[in-house]
Amino acid sequence: MDVLWVIPLLLIPLLMWTSSTFVFYFKKCFYVAWMMCLALLAIPLCILKSGGRDIENMRIIRFLVRHVKYFLGLRFEVSGWEHLQTEGPYVIISNHQSSLDVLGLMEILPDRCTMIAKKELIYAGTVGLICWLGGIVFINRKKTSDAKSVMADAAKTMLDDQIRLWVFPEGTRNQRGDLLPFKKGAFHLAVQAQAPIIPVVFSSYSSFYLRKEKQFNSGTIRLKILPKIETKGMTSDDVSSLSDKSFNLMRSAFLDISDSVTQSNGPLRH
Repeated sequence: MDVLWVIPLLLIPLLMWTSSTFVFYFKKCFYVAWMMCLALLAIPLCILKSGGRDIENMRIIRFLVRHVKYFLGLRFEVSGWEHLQTEGPYVIISNHQSSLDVLGLMEILPDRCTMIAKKELIYAGTVGLICWLGGIVFINRKKTSDAKSVMADAAKTMLDDQIRLWVFPEGTRNQRGDLLPFKKGAFHLAVQAQAPIIPVVFSSYSSFYLRKEKQFNSGTIRLKILPKIETKGMTSDDVSSLSDKSFNLMRSAFLDISDSVTQSNGPLRH
């Protein structure tokens, strides 16, 4: 019977070496399982530290998650750190490619900053609970009226509690090699709070990660933090132009850093 345990132990390294599809599923399963384990560890720490739901719990979450990139063979190169040295509330917006974005987010997450996320995430076991404890704001994407109400409440909370919020304005994951049109919620939020917007751009993952082709190699992700965009004096009439300006700035940066990171990582072989 002992021999039966040895066989899978020998098979795993062999499959990791010979099958890119196996590597893809192994890394994905490990990532999900490890994040759930980290959440299980973080839950009592957050309760002991803050007594319950509190944005300060994001410090614990950030600390626990930052090492995960090494297990997956990922490296981050960050530029524009100085643009996050901004006092008071602000809204961070970034492009959204996969659940791996969480690792980049935790790489640069400022103090007193949490996220706006889809409501379904709260049901994701220990991860959902730790998201709630970290003060993440949940929205129902299917009900526009609910989303607008949550954004209005979030704007008030930003000012009252002096917090920052991270939003993915594309509204869904996108790995098509370009940015999707932005939804307006993040920009209404920034204008209502009269808080600046700080765009953050993740380079394309296509040089190391392709979900449909089941490819997941080691690679470098470039994170570019762009200068803040002021919203003081703006009204709801300015939301569309603010969204368009942010989109154009981020798209230009995305294409630029994605091209350079592809040259650095090399093309992913299918």
